[in-house]
Amino acid sequence: MIVHLTPALLRSGAEPATDLPPGTWPRLHDLARRAGGGCARALLRVRVHHADRIPATGPVVLVANHSALVDGPLLCVLLGRRAVFLAKQEMFRGPLAWLLPRLGQLPVRRGAPDPAPLRAAVGVLRGGGLVGVFPEGTRGDGDVAAAHHGAAWLARATAAVVLPVVIRGTRRPPGTRCRLRPLVDVLVGAPLAVGDRSGHDAADQAGGRRAELAATTETVRAALAGLVVELDHLRSTT
Repeated sequence: MIVHLTPALLRSGAEPATDLPPGTWPRLHDLARRAGGGCARALLRVRVHHADRIPATGPVVLVANHSALVDGPLLCVLLGRRAVFLAKQEMFRGPLAWLLPRLGQLPVRRGAPDPAPLRAAVGVLRGGGLVGVFPEGTRGDGDVAAAHHGAAWLARATAAVVLPVVIRGTRRPPGTRCRLRPLVDVLVGAPLAVGDRSGHDAADQAGGRRAELAATTETVRAALAGLVVELDHLRSTT
């Protein structure tokens, strides 16, 4: 996720605090999570490791590696609580342009200055909700070679914890056919407390805290990278 991060996002006011963004149909969101969970377990062999690390309540910024289109929907239905994901604008086309906003998902225009989704995400976090971010910005090999500042900024701006999560098994190897109930592993890391910068916009605007944001981003990237190694080892031995 590449976004323009400015203190004006907070000064101009976030969306009203609730665990889902404005325009969401809460009953549809909850129904989709229940139905999607059943479908996921019917189509995939899913193992979730350390699900007890997922905070049951309170503001959480979830960061995950990203190697397949199904990663976001799969996490939404496996977390055990409502989840709002920042997704690329290109996903919001055709029928999904109607459905995804009503499910509470937020479109992000990559590389374009668009504060609206971040305002909505800040409102969700201040309402005690969970916001998911793929910090690599787009689908890759899932190894977390780089991370962008969006997740770290959201967590520091709202005093949310960062929850690193990695997924393996959703990406079909090149040249292979459709797989019958492939094994998918989800490994949840320990929540990271990254601090609260919500009351220090002036310093951030002046650049005085950019080093802290960069350090937080690197901490998140390193946590994800370590989980990828751990999960790959787990999958190779079980």
